[in-house]
Amino acid sequence: MAGESQSELSGPAERPGAGRQRILLVTGVLGAGKTTALRVLEDLGWEAIDNFPIRLLDRLLETQPAHEHASPHGEGAPIAVGFDTRTRGFDPVRIIERVKRLSDRPDLSITTLFLDCAGSELERRYNETRRRHPMSQDKPAAAGIAAERELLEPLRRWADVVLSTTDFSVNDLQQAIRTQFADDSPQALTLTVSSFGFARGTPPLADFVFDMRFLSNPHWVDHLRPQTGQDAAIGEYIQQDPAFTPAFEHIRALLLGVLPSFRKQGKAYLHIAFGCTGGKHRSVFMAEQIASALREAGFSPTLLHRNLTSRAADLLEGGQP
Repeated sequence: MAGESQSELSGPAERPGAGRQRILLVTGVLGAGKTTALRVLEDLGWEAIDNFPIRLLDRLLETQPAHEHASPHGEGAPIAVGFDTRTRGFDPVRIIERVKRLSDRPDLSITTLFLDCAGSELERRYNETRRRHPMSQDKPAAAGIAAERELLEPLRRWADVVLSTTDFSVNDLQQAIRTQFADDSPQALTLTVSSFGFARGTPPLADFVFDMRFLSNPHWVDHLRPQTGQDAAIGEYIQQDPAFTPAFEHIRALLLGVLPSFRKQGKAYLHIAFGCTGGKHRSVFMAEQIASALREAGFSPTLLHRNLTSRAADLLEGGQP
């Protein structure tokens, strides 16, 4: 069953053949997002069970007749089973042996998802929530994280999919789980158009990223600096740049040309992101314009401005040009 582990998600998980019960084992380091992943899977129609003793997995599957909770594909509802080092009877070696035996059954399709995260980010999350790592006892969180990582290493090597959530927000993780494990039946394409500031990093799960820093920057015009790309004066200033109209038309043509193909291929979520330095002027205006063009073409994009309310852009833009 287990092939080479993947460092990041590359697309929807392969669906089992007709009549096979789909099982997803969700594990990983504490604080990497297992609870969030299970909640998204539940929203997608999976039967989600957390902190389940894997030694009882055989018994659980015996109580799931294929005709109960049938999916649109005629299979039993897919089951997502969450467990971690806190789960009673946790033993990575025995878990792998049990999963290997179950994988030999012709009526089951089992996938293991391992959620990982860098130690420094886990420490930050524990400090932020003021929670003690269960394996740290009276030591710093770093000690507990290191001990847990050593214990989990066999499972990490074994997993079919390894997803690092180090740079993910909660929304990023939710989108990654949807992309990988959503039902692949035909559905509407959910579009997100966003703006962001490069000074705060690019959105990790954007499908298209367009850099608007080639356009004239309103930040260097004193009376425009306090305004945003949602204000008419900013729009007028940016549109006066000779580079704006050709860029807008090319981007619009590109998106309108490829979006129908993405929808035809069954992609459920598509994120189009526009960036500038601070995420306040150029990226905001272009995102607003493209979202409007997509609506005129019959799409229904969600518009998000990630850094519009972040700290003042003049702290990010630097000194005088």
